[in-house]
Amino acid sequence: MRAVGIKTLKDKLSEYVRLAAGGETVLVTDRDKVVAELRPPEGRSPLLADAVLAEAVRQGWIRPPITSTAEPPPRIPVVPFSTLMAEVERDREDR
Repeated sequence: MRAVGIKTLKDKLSEYVRLAAGGETVLVTDRDKVVAELRPPEGRSPLLADAVLAEAVRQGWIRPPITSTAEPPPRIPVVPFSTLMAEVERDREDR
């Protein structure tokens, strides 16, 4: 977590916004008193970070996911690997 005075924040705003976008919280101070925080938004899907997607949601063209997970759903094999390999071997016997 970083603290920055208002004057410095005004001079280097884009730098501190990038830090906040990267996940860091930046405390904004005025005469050594914390008056605000810059931090990344919470509770939003990371997919909505893109302005084009956000506009599409606003227009109703698409709907955001109800839940957002960082990982894909678990993979469920259709057939066990041993069965698959036995079938491959049977197919290769003809050659």
